[in-house]
Amino acid sequence: MDKTQGLTCPECNGVVPVQEGDRLVTCPFCGLHSLVQGEQGTRRWQVARGVDRERARTAVQSFFSGVKKARDLKQTAEIKEMFLVYLPYWRAHADVAGWRFGRVKKDKDSTKPVEVEVFEEMHWNDAALDVSEYGVHQVAIAKNQLQPYDKAALHAEALVFEPTESHTDALAEARDHFIYRGRSQKSLHTTYFEKFHFLHERLAIVYYPLWIARYDYRQRHYVVVVDGVTAEVLYGKAPGNIFYRAAALVAGLAIGDFVLVNGTILAAAALSNSSDDDGALLILLPIIVGLGLIWAGYRAFRYGEEVEQVEGKVKKAITSKGIAGNWLQTFTGGGGSGNIDMNDLMKTGMNLLEEMSKQRKT
Repeated sequence: MDKTQGLTCPECNGVVPVQEGDRLVTCPFCGLHSLVQGEQGTRRWQVARGVDRERARTAVQSFFSGVKKARDLKQTAEIKEMFLVYLPYWRAHADVAGWRFGRVKKDKDSTKPVEVEVFEEMHWNDAALDVSEYGVHQVAIAKNQLQPYDKAALHAEALVFEPTESHTDALAEARDHFIYRGRSQKSLHTTYFEKFHFLHERLAIVYYPLWIARYDYRQRHYVVVVDGVTAEVLYGKAPGNIFYRAAALVAGLAIGDFVLVNGTILAAAALSNSSDDDGALLILLPIIVGLGLIWAGYRAFRYGEEVEQVEGKVKKAITSKGIAGNWLQTFTGGGGSGNIDMNDLMKTGMNLLEEMSKQRKT
C-alpha cells in the first residue's frame, strides 16, 4: 500500500507517514492523533444528470410565456447555445444544540423571563463559487442522490467548475445560518445569553448538473438555467412587456391615490367621532397602503424592462448577518435608492412611449 510522507504534525512539525485510505494517524514523535480528510480537505460527491438536451430545451421554450414578458418572445427568441455544466455546491450538516435566555412579552406593558432550548438536525447548501451569472445560489440535494465523485467522467460529459470559496469560510457561513435558524424558532424581546454547539459537523462538495441556455431577442442576450435533475427552470432573464409596465404604473397611481386621499378622509372622520386615543393609528393605515400601491406600480414600471425570474428555493440561504441587507435589497428593488425620483420617472415614461411606438410599427 502506498505511503505519503508530506504531512506535517501541527504539534511538533514532524513528518507523519500516512497510508492510503487512513482516516486517523498518529505522529511517531509526539503521539498526537490527527484526522485526515479527503481530497483537498473536503469529501466530494456528484449528482447524476437526469435531463437530456431536448427536455431542457422544452423547459426553456415554456419559460418564454408569461404576461410580464414581451408578447412576441416565444416567436422571436432564438436559442443560440445550450450546454451542460456541473457547478460545485457546499453541503453542510450538523446537529445543532443551543440555549437562549431572555424575556418575551407577557402583555402590552410587561415581559416575562423565558428559556429556549434548541436541538435540531440542520442542513445548509450554498454555491462554492460566484454564480451571479447563473443566479442559482443553492440546489435541493437529497442524500440518496449522492454518488462518488468521478472527475474524469464529469469532464468528459460537461463543463465542470471548481470551487473558489475556502473550506473555512463555507463552514463559518453554514454555522451562521444554523444560528439564524436557531434564533428563528423563538423571537425574544430581550436576549441575555445564548450559546450554540454544532455536533457531528460534516461539510462536502457536491457537483450538480445544470443546463445553461443562451438566447437572443432583438439583438439582446439573455440566459435561462434549467435543473439537470428535474427539468425545472431555476433562473432566467427575459425582456419585459411594455404594455404590462404601462398598465401597472397607471393602476398603481390611480388606486394608490384613491386609497391615500379617500382612505385618509374616512379615517379622519372616524377619528373625530371616536374618543379612543389609539384610534389615531387608523389614519396611518390608508397612507401606508396608498403609498405602497403607488410604489409597487412605479417599481413594476421602472424595473420591468427586464424580467428576472428566480425560484425562491435557489436564493442564497439567509444568515443572521444578512437579514438587514436582504431587507434593504427587497425594499429598493435590488439596487439604487428607495426614493422615487420624479425626473427619472418622467424620463423613463418618455422612453416607454418611444418603445411602445416602435412596437406598434413592428
